[in-house]
Amino acid sequence: MPLTDLSSLKTPGWQRVVSELTAPAGDDRVFLLRLIGVLGQVAGARQGVLFSLDGQREPTPEIEPRAVLLWPMANDTFDAQGRMTLPLDALFDPARIQEGAIESFADVKSAARAGAGTRQPAVFGLEGESLMYDSGGPKGYVVAVPIPMGLPAEAPGLPLQGVITLLIDARSKQALQTTLAIIEVLTGYAFLHATSQALRRTKAGSASLDLAARLIASVNTTADFKGCGLQLVNDLARQLAIDRVALGWVHESGSVRDSSSSSRRETRCVAITDTENIDRRMAMVRKIEGAMDECLDQEQPVLYPPPEAAGDAVLSQAITHAHRELGAGDARLKVASLPLRVSDAKGERIIGILLLESGGDGRLEPATIELLQATLDLVAPVLAVRHSDDRILAARAWESTKRAGAWLVGPTHTAWKMGGIALLVATLFLVFFETTYRVGAPMELLPRERRTIAMPYDGVIAKVPESSRPGSDVSEGQLLIELDTRELILAKAEADAQVFQSEKQSDESLKRGENAEAAQARAKADQSRARSNLLARQIERSRILSPIDGKVTQGDLKDKVGAAVKLGEGLLEVANTADMMVVARVDDRDISFVKVGTTGQISPKSNPALTLDFVVESVVPMAFARDGQNVFEVRGTLTDKDLPTWALTGLEGQARFNTQRHSLAWIGSRRIVDTLRVWLWW
Repeated sequence: MPLTDLSSLKTPGWQRVVSELTAPAGDDRVFLLRLIGVLGQVAGARQGVLFSLDGQREPTPEIEPRAVLLWPMANDTFDAQGRMTLPLDALFDPARIQEGAIESFADVKSAARAGAGTRQPAVFGLEGESLMYDSGGPKGYVVAVPIPMGLPAEAPGLPLQGVITLLIDARSKQALQTTLAIIEVLTGYAFLHATSQALRRTKAGSASLDLAARLIASVNTTADFKGCGLQLVNDLARQLAIDRVALGWVHESGSVRDSSSSSRRETRCVAITDTENIDRRMAMVRKIEGAMDECLDQEQPVLYPPPEAAGDAVLSQAITHAHRELGAGDARLKVASLPLRVSDAKGERIIGILLLESGGDGRLEPATIELLQATLDLVAPVLAVRHSDDRILAARAWESTKRAGAWLVGPTHTAWKMGGIALLVATLFLVFFETTYRVGAPMELLPRERRTIAMPYDGVIAKVPESSRPGSDVSEGQLLIELDTRELILAKAEADAQVFQSEKQSDESLKRGENAEAAQARAKADQSRARSNLLARQIERSRILSPIDGKVTQGDLKDKVGAAVKLGEGLLEVANTADMMVVARVDDRDISFVKVGTTGQISPKSNPALTLDFVVESVVPMAFARDGQNVFEVRGTLTDKDLPTWALTGLEGQARFNTQRHSLAWIGSRRIVDTLRVWLWW
């Protein structure tokens, strides 16, 4: 019997109706399921149908209601304890409703369309005519009840949740008015449901904001990401009074835009409650990571054991194989995994997974999971920043470059686009930017004036002054070496005596008229005189003097004092180091670019950062082989006469000649092009 007596609103039957409509419903579909059942019972309807709409609110023919739920329910919809046997998605699937299962389908659908257009409850006769209450009226009626969405103040601007049509038998006008009034009253509980949902969201938001603030303040006291993760899991385990919390970080095999990418992703455990070091080879850690990967693959929270479908449709339908394996050791253990989501230039993506385990009377319930998910949505960006700041500088620089590139060229294929742009810019730069082509060649720094001091005759070194050691400054005419002259002096005295004796003998022969003997004596005197002059010259040359001003660059005679030295043997080398010249050996492939007057710079091997300018003064027109190459000797004059201390005799380094201006592409490809021309006679 329909409850049409308004005087009995306080009876236990009405209290059950009110309690059913005011009971908490986490999902709007659960409330609609309750509402259609209550309206059908109160109105005494033969059949009730819930139609969903496409979102239109104007009374236009384009509105196409679709039947998604049929009341009364099938016998297999609920079990013996009153629990639904089907998930909400399957229960509200339009494919389950056949047109033949709906009585007067055309009239019912037309009434739903009209109710959606007017947004007011209305009654229609089964034959399609407007409201008729005379005794000759229709045999039954269709009541169209639009279900509003949101709070009363905002409902007119929001689309309808749907339209419920009730097929009722013919009754009197007064009874029909009473039934319609009660339906309108009960439909108003949709606003109470919306208010309850808003209040629940507000409470959950406040609780999650408070928890997130405490967690963020806690993790910000740590220095690195590892300490940040450990602080997070320890604080969360303490505040929720659960056994263990683990944090996993998502590692991706490639650059992905969002969480729907096909790139391979896996979760690595980075922090576990009261655990300083994590060994990923442990079976327990592998099980935890397997459960995290299961949550990552589904991209939604996972709770094991799963709740009933009526309590939470999403959690009840989640796959829990890895979570079941993790909790197999304890029948009382509850396991939950929640994704850490962030929204950035890459889009909305999952950066980590938080896994919670609680035994006994743990607080892992759907309401707790919803609170934690809202909390993690606030904490996740902080963790992402801490993880980014903990990376090496090169990785952070690359990530910043990619973000800037994404802003410039778009978020898809950023690296390829940036690489293409960089390649294009580099190509244009190489082709159009011109610079001086610099020919390089090995060089040696040599003094322009140098003298080699050799032994003037066979003799013995008697004395070497301290000023004759290598590196000493000497001036022109300064004594360098003194030879032993004692034997030369004795030999000269003997030669002088022979001259005197031969001249005396020649005079005596002339007095006697012996001209032949006199001539022979004069010749012998001349021979002895020549020997005396030679010995005098050698005695004079026994003091070896410096021929120029400069430095002693070679020869250390300290150990040769008193030793006999052969004629022509080198003793010392004196060079004027104040006037140096550059001697470069230029490859014959580059000699055409080097001419007299070409400028350049030299750098020593000991310190290539130091340079000296020079000008080419001559090119020796004769090639010679050096280190397997055919080279030409090029001599240059240093521009700066005040030479630095490192410009020493024999210093080797690199000379660079400033030649013509060419593009970088020409400079880089010149050798290759010249080689191809030689090979191909091009």
